[in-house]
Order: sequence, then structure tokens, then C-alpha cells
Amino acid sequence: MKRLIQWSIEHHWMVIAFSVLLLLAGLWTARSMPVDVFPDLTAPTVTILTEGRGMAPDEMETLVTFPLESAINGASNVRRVRSATALGIAVVWVEFDWGTDIFLARQVVAEKLTLVGSTLPPQVDRPVLAPVSSIMGEILFFAISSDHDDPLTLRTVADTVVRRRLLAVPGVSQITPIGGAERQFQVVAHPDALRANNISLTELLDAVRGASQNTSAGVYTEGPQEYVLQAVGRARTPDEIGESVVALRSGRPVLIRDLANVREGGALKRGEGSRSGRPAVIVGVQKQPGANTIELTARLDRELDGLQAELPNGMTIDRKIFRQADFIEVAVDNVVKALRDGGILVIIVVVLFLANLRAAAVTLTAMPLSLAAAILVLRGFNATINTMTLGGMAIAIGALVDDAIIDVENVFRRLRENGARSESERQILERLVRPECLVPIVRA
Repeated sequence: MKRLIQWSIEHHWMVIAFSVLLLLAGLWTARSMPVDVFPDLTAPTVTILTEGRGMAPDEMETLVTFPLESAINGASNVRRVRSATALGIAVVWVEFDWGTDIFLARQVVAEKLTLVGSTLPPQVDRPVLAPVSSIMGEILFFAISSDHDDPLTLRTVADTVVRRRLLAVPGVSQITPIGGAERQFQVVAHPDALRANNISLTELLDAVRGASQNTSAGVYTEGPQEYVLQAVGRARTPDEIGESVVALRSGRPVLIRDLANVREGGALKRGEGSRSGRPAVIVGVQKQPGANTIELTARLDRELDGLQAELPNGMTIDRKIFRQADFIEVAVDNVVKALRDGGILVIIVVVLFLANLRAAAVTLTAMPLSLAAAILVLRGFNATINTMTLGGMAIAIGALVDDAIIDVENVFRRLRENGARSESERQILERLVRPECLVPIVRA
């Protein structure tokens, strides 16, 4: 310690330069670090979504959820498997050990799903992995509403325009529209018409399935040119579906519109969205792990500004539903103000009690340098700036300043006492504090 102090005194310019570099590095790192309300306290988790058309919850639990859980249990680094089953859907959460790479975890789960996929019932869709996100991933909710557009139009714009544009923003994991009405072509069969034409419901279903599809007819070659042949049969309106032939009865074609009412309507709703008591589409935005919430929200705001200018007249986007960035800014701003006020009080106390500007400067230099070093350590451990880390820094300032004041005040007092002694007394004290003199004194 004596050699370190002696070297620091002899090379004080190097110490000052190193301190300035440390302070600048801490400030630059703090500006580029992710900012969040709380650290991500969830273990790496992979979510599996499986849909079973028309299956009851107990049937989904027995035929879908349990086989999926059995296939995932025992996989590498899996610590817990949880599930939730409802009407026609099963959700399985696979939690891995802390520190497991999320993309490696998804690969492990995907390999297990390939083994169990062939054992699921035929009416069950292929299990899919949900996008990578976290419990703090929902950073923004906004509402799309209109004065004159119906819920079908609102949901169509949200699915085909807004969702696709926002998914292209770097850092976005998933866009989830809620509410409105999903547009679909509906065929409502008439039982009396089916019996009158001696046509079963299965024949009508087969005709509807084949009423809207394109077919490739190969390639037609003429000289050096090749022409792709395609039969365009994709239905664009309900009337086109109604004109499809189901069967022939007495030489007369029976069309779908003769047996059913073909219309355009909304799909069965499992939820609803509203804004100020009026129907609206609520869009949720989830971020990717590690994305900076404040920077990502700023990018989303710029994209939503462009979308607002392109939406039909009367359709508006309300971004004040939920914004995690606002909570982060308020929380961080409160902690920063606490640090600022504490620093000002510390400066006043140090200057008044020490009554020496040089001693006060030494004490106050310890605060920004220690905070800069803490920021660099957090960056080295891939931590984020949040209310917990900032709160810890605010608490540590008390101990830091207390230690700095005691040490500096002690040195300052000893120097003052030493300056008041005579030359002979100082020489005697210098001889006593030498290492070779301390042992005999202690032995005596």
C-alpha cells in the first residue's frame, strides 16, 4: 500500500489521466446500456402453441398436452415444464436452467417436437414455437379505432398493414392484435335445400373446400419461349364461391348458393377490444430479449407516425394505452434525481465540515469515479440499468461518501497536526513509523 501511494504521488498526472479515462468510459457505457424498469428475472423459456379444432379441454389434455410434456421432460438443461389447456388450444412452457442460450433451447425443443408430432390426432395442427420474448417483453399497447369503419375493416387493417409493418422494425418479437372481427367467407347451409336436392353435408363441404384454389397446368413451349399455364380459381367474393357447382341433378347443376347462404362475416370471437367504451382493435407489441426498450419505442413511434398518415380517413392510432418506456423514464428519472440531490447534499456537508476545498475535491472525486467503475462492471456482466441497480448505487453512495470523508478527514487532520509539531518531533515520529522500528516496539 505504501508503494502504491508513493507511486501515485510521484505519477499524479498518470493517475489524473486514468481517472478521466475511467469517467469518460463510464459515461459512454451508460449511454449505450439497455434501460429497463426491472432486470429480466425469468429463466430461458420456450413456449409451445398447439391448436386442435373442435377438441374439448379434457381431450386436448389427454391427447395433446400430456404427450408434449412427456416428450419434453428429460431434455437437456430442462428445469421445469408447465402447461395450460383450454378449448381447442394447449400451451406448454419449457423452462431451462439459468444461463442456457435461448436459441439452443429452442433447437432442443424443436427436435423433441419432431418425434411427437406424428402421434398427435389428425385434427390437431402442427405444434409451433412462440416468438422469443420475456415476462417484461410487452412494451407497448396501442388502439386502432374509427368513427365510421366497421370491426371487420379495423381488424383487416391491423392484420395486413399495421402488423406486417411493425414486424419489420428491428427488435420487435411479436405483434398481437386483439378485438375487431377477423374477416372470413361463411357458408351457412340450408337443411331443407340439402334434402330437396338429395345432397349430403359432406358433399357440400367438399365443394366448398375446392371452390377457392389455383391450379398449375404446367408449361407450354412454343419455339424458344415457355409459357406457364395456371388455372386461377381463387375466390375473391362470396358470390364467386356461391357460383361453384356441387353436383348434377337431372342434368341441372346444383350450385353452392342453391344450398347455402354465402356471406362475408366475422369469425367466432374469443375476446374483445375497446377504447373509451367503443369497439377498437388493441395491438400488443413484444420486444426481443436484450432489446433497448426506450430505443425500440422511439423506432415504433416513428413507424406509427408513418402508418397514421397512410391509414384511411377517420381511422386513428392511440398510443396512450400502455407504454413501458414511460414507466422506465419516470422510474429512472426519480432515481437520477435522488442521486443528484444526494450528491448536492454530500457536497455541502463535505465543504462545511472539512472547510477545505482541496480535501473536499478529493472526497467528491470518489463518487463519479466509483459510479463509472460500477457501470463498467455491470456492462461486463451484461446487466441493464434499472431501478434496482440505480437504487443500489444510491444506497452505496452513503457508504462511499462516509468512507471517503473519514479517510480524507483523518489524513487532513494528521497533516495539520504534523504541521504544528516541531522539526525534532517530526523526525522522531518518522523514525517510529518505519517498518524496522515497529517490531521492537510491538515486542516491548
